[in-house]
Amino acid sequence: MNTHRDVYGEALYDYYQHEKLAAPLLLHNSYGEAEEMPIEVFFKEEEDFPELEFIALSLCDGKILDVGAGAGAHALYLQQKDFDVTALDLSATSCHILQQRGIQKVLQGDIFELKDQKYDTLLFLMNGIGLAGTVERFKKLLAHCKTLLTDKGQLLFDSSDISYLYEDFGIPKPSHYLGEISYQYEYNGQRGTPFRWLYLDQGTLIKIAHEEGWVVQILFEDESDQYLVRMEPKK
Repeated sequence: MNTHRDVYGEALYDYYQHEKLAAPLLLHNSYGEAEEMPIEVFFKEEEDFPELEFIALSLCDGKILDVGAGAGAHALYLQQKDFDVTALDLSATSCHILQQRGIQKVLQGDIFELKDQKYDTLLFLMNGIGLAGTVERFKKLLAHCKTLLTDKGQLLFDSSDISYLYEDFGIPKPSHYLGEISYQYEYNGQRGTPFRWLYLDQGTLIKIAHEEGWVVQILFEDESDQYLVRMEPKK
């Protein structure tokens, strides 16, 4: 079985082309049963944005990088509001969709490899900061983000405390930080490359951010322990 296909991208493209999938997009995880991923969330319109995302989008300023742009829901919204927004995604298929949907500035690649660019806002929505995968890589991501921000630059992202998963599923807590989850997409009989995703509880986030030289504001929290953060490097 080929484990290096971009099955997430293939599912996005099928939905974009046909508004339906050939099979459910499944997300295997390290804590329980595989879950079906509701693909339509990647194509949501402005009226479907939750309050947390609206607040984040209203705080976007200047030159914006939408990291892990997916199908471009947020980048499209910002572009329609005449913001200078660039959509960044690792998936070549996702970038193709972004271009087809009319996003004017699209970058394919890994944020860790992005250099010689400066942005006023780095936006990571829908748990996008999770791409760090582990606490250690989150520290590296914060250091790298400093190289990408202008003097007045800001980081906007949401995350959530997922400790309840271990309580609800009754599974033993891992030896590593419990917000580090392993995932693998499966679509139409094919599995993608396994990857790690990071969910941070507020206490851990604030501690790391302060150690790494950032000012932190928790701006909003919803009923499912998801919260919105604005951060800027300490001057």
